[in-house]
Amino acid sequence: MIDRFLMKLRARDEIGPEEEQALRDAISDVRDVPADQVVIRAGQEMTVCTLLLDGLMCRYKDLAGGQRQISELHVAGDFADLHSFTLKRLDHNILALTPCRIALAPHERIAEITERLPHLTRMLWFSTNLDAAIHREWELSLGRRTALARVAHLFCELQIRLGIVGLADETGYELKLTQTDMAECLGLTSVHVNRTLKELREGGLVEFRNWRVTILDQRGLEQAAEFNPDYLYLDQQPR
Repeated sequence: MIDRFLMKLRARDEIGPEEEQALRDAISDVRDVPADQVVIRAGQEMTVCTLLLDGLMCRYKDLAGGQRQISELHVAGDFADLHSFTLKRLDHNILALTPCRIALAPHERIAEITERLPHLTRMLWFSTNLDAAIHREWELSLGRRTALARVAHLFCELQIRLGIVGLADETGYELKLTQTDMAECLGLTSVHVNRTLKELREGGLVEFRNWRVTILDQRGLEQAAEFNPDYLYLDQQPR
């Protein structure tokens, strides 16, 4: 059930049998969530953390006029709201972009882990720090990268994040995002996204069609994005 989360952790450090069992025991419930449903609303009192088992979720904020900005995408194996363990409420919403399956970990069970297993606690802390690193990279895209580099960078990032949990390879991956969803991730209009996708395709770098990202030229795509994966902390080392 939590195998993809374990894959994500083990890409960075060793997780022992006792730690694995503690994570499995932390799950109290598994639920299916339909697409386009808000799973958590800003300001809602939080007593559980939400682990995404399957599907695609996002964090977002709205302006009064209805404009939405997505600040991070969550793929299978991600805790969407581990930071709620200490914050107790979120300042943003969490939405299921596609049909999702989620697992709930009550805060009291997370607290038991922090009191009993210090290394696993550090790994959970690492997960929240990784989220923050991804946020900073997205901020750089929104503020400084060109439209072409923004789209290319998102494709490069997702190839690695999905690859870690067994959902991508060197040829590409499934991505059930609409062009409107992508626009809200990248701070662009859907028209601009469409034009940029065409430019990337005609440049022989990547193709996005029928919910699949097909990498045509990995090195060229990374160069277009100025992609450096260091912010994803892929090195295996004790934490």
